[in-house]
Amino acid sequence: MLGEGMGTMEDGSEKGLKGHFKEDFSQRTRIGLAPRAGHVNRDTPYKRIATEEAWTFPALVKAQVDYLNSGEAPHDDSLKMAGMFANMPSLQDMLQDLGDLRLAHMDEMGIDRQLLLLTAPGVQVVRPGEGTPLAREANDIAADACARHPDRFSALAAFDPRDVAGSVREIERAIGTLGLNGAVLNSHWQGHYIDEQDYWPILEAIEAMDGALYIHPTAPFNGQHYETRGFFGALGGFPHDVWLHTMGLIFSGAFDRFPKLRLVIGHLGECLPLHLYRFDWMQGNADNRAGLRGGQPPVKLKHPVSYYFQNNIWITTSGCGWEPAIKFCMEVLGPDRVLYAMDYPYQQSSDEVASYDRMAISPAHKKLLMEDNARKVFRLK
Repeated sequence: MLGEGMGTMEDGSEKGLKGHFKEDFSQRTRIGLAPRAGHVNRDTPYKRIATEEAWTFPALVKAQVDYLNSGEAPHDDSLKMAGMFANMPSLQDMLQDLGDLRLAHMDEMGIDRQLLLLTAPGVQVVRPGEGTPLAREANDIAADACARHPDRFSALAAFDPRDVAGSVREIERAIGTLGLNGAVLNSHWQGHYIDEQDYWPILEAIEAMDGALYIHPTAPFNGQHYETRGFFGALGGFPHDVWLHTMGLIFSGAFDRFPKLRLVIGHLGECLPLHLYRFDWMQGNADNRAGLRGGQPPVKLKHPVSYYFQNNIWITTSGCGWEPAIKFCMEVLGPDRVLYAMDYPYQQSSDEVASYDRMAISPAHKKLLMEDNARKVFRLK
């Protein structure tokens, strides 16, 4: 029996298993732990709020590709990734649509609301000086989509971290005036990370605006050793880069300085929850050590690493609809710290959505996972 998206794709794979992404090279047969076919429950006691759903717009794609092709850009694997995505027509159709096509796919797969995140590599890879104006344009487009479809879309604000003052102003405008629900950072920018104190005014602004910061993966810095092995994206480079960014924030003392800051990371926390025991045990390898972070004064954390995961960090299930792993994360972090996400359009599957309906999780915890945690973390109305 096929899944809810009956029929097959052009390559013969089941549509319910792998959605509408024609250029996706990943395996589409039912091997290993792939979800079994199933129909999406249309009468659940919870709404499905998907919290890592990607989009982009033509002016940004053009700015990325023009800079990549100009010969003026420094070597940047993230910018190269933008060029690769730009040459995928079906992907771009889905990324750039904030109307009928996206809504039809949401309806097909049973998604009630998407939280829109400007996709990697975002505005931080274009020519210097272009990023903040493009972030403003992105936030205006996202706010308009939310206004046109208030019961279907919410969105996070884009910003260019290279422009600290501009980022602060844009975050304040996007959250305070446009009503967006936090901010998204597509991880590093040319090897810089937001744990570096030059960028802390951005964290201060997000905390002051009561926003959540979502760190989304991009291509790893100096990623050749990943690329030559085929691990440039989801198999290695993406999760490892967010791993570095998240642990960097913890050990920089950022959460001690901004204790109300909410950080959200995807793909079941990029496997970080599995190692909390070891992180606490080995904390002294980086905690209060001199000579780190370019010679900045050593930082002594106020708490063990696990504390920050249980107080400042939330994780989403994007691309990891696997019951044992979700249950583990809910147990060690708390059922109020795990949020549903699909990762549309990069990973999309009505059969995976159906697998959430079948999970042996209590009704109360299922509602937290699929709906209530998203409303609380992102202050959704």
